[in-house]
Amino acid sequence: MVRRDRLRRMREWWVQVGLLAVPLLAAYLHIPAPQLSPALHSWNSSGKFFTYKGLRIFYQDSVGVVGSPEIVVLLLCFPTSSYDWYKIWEGLTLRFHRVIALDFLGFGFSDKPRPHHYSIFEQASIVEALLRHLGLQNRRINLLSHDYGDIVAQELLYRYKQNRSGRLTIKSLCLSNGGIFPETHRPLLLQKLLKDGGVLSPILTRLMNFFVFSRGLTPVFGPYTRPSESELWDMWAGIRNNNGNLVTDSLLQYINQRKKFRRRWVGALASVTIPIHFIYGPLDPVNPYPEFLELYRKTLPRSTVSILDDHISHYPQLEDPMGFLNAYMGFINSF
Repeated sequence: MVRRDRLRRMREWWVQVGLLAVPLLAAYLHIPAPQLSPALHSWNSSGKFFTYKGLRIFYQDSVGVVGSPEIVVLLLCFPTSSYDWYKIWEGLTLRFHRVIALDFLGFGFSDKPRPHHYSIFEQASIVEALLRHLGLQNRRINLLSHDYGDIVAQELLYRYKQNRSGRLTIKSLCLSNGGIFPETHRPLLLQKLLKDGGVLSPILTRLMNFFVFSRGLTPVFGPYTRPSESELWDMWAGIRNNNGNLVTDSLLQYINQRKKFRRRWVGALASVTIPIHFIYGPLDPVNPYPEFLELYRKTLPRSTVSILDDHISHYPQLEDPMGFLNAYMGFINSF
């Protein structure tokens, strides 16, 4: 009798917990995106949009050195946005006539449709469409990419190599801390869960919050160069804009695409004759030293490499903007 009474009270307790938790969880899952910081708001308001197949794509386009013919296009990292480049933006405008960056579909301030089959091929086509929109489709373009952007750059390079009409004419390519080789890429645990989660993925993306995001992203920075809480909030605000957290699992399919199309994309890097450079933060747990660098040098012996200080990790343009900018300018001025 005592035991039955105890079990009854326990059941009642769990019912009460459940009744309390349900509305709290429901409210939590529909928390609006955080407000933009003044700096991120300025980045947003100074940018523009163009339409690609009915979808709005955000981009920045700054005019720099007058009289220079040089154009650089910046390709971003997963899961953040074009704002990743803000620390080196002014420095680039002192060397290039046009400095252009975009938020890929599903990133930053661009549209984030769902359901949608996100692919590297589509993102490359969006870059081409942007340059047509700007009237730059016949100009020689310098590509500067990071992480996810490296894979998009590889697809653009493959198209350039095929010499197909309407494709970019690429003058140079600089990659940075991207998993261009599937065999040396070490995705984070959350990335593995989301890309292979199946029915769990939509639940995980909806449960994702600032705490989970910041605890997951911080370890890919070096111990002395980790972002401040306000910088992490800027990154999270970019993801949460247009409910971007809900498409994270779809975007992560690029990891599977990279394995499937390894021959196409690595082959493009290995076979072109344009100048190629790699800027590397060697503490990167996603593309670990020395395995990644050894394979890179073996596969691309013609490419030059800049290795930053040994405490710089996966986001070198944020962790060491001056070192990154100097490395890139050294490359650009070498040909």
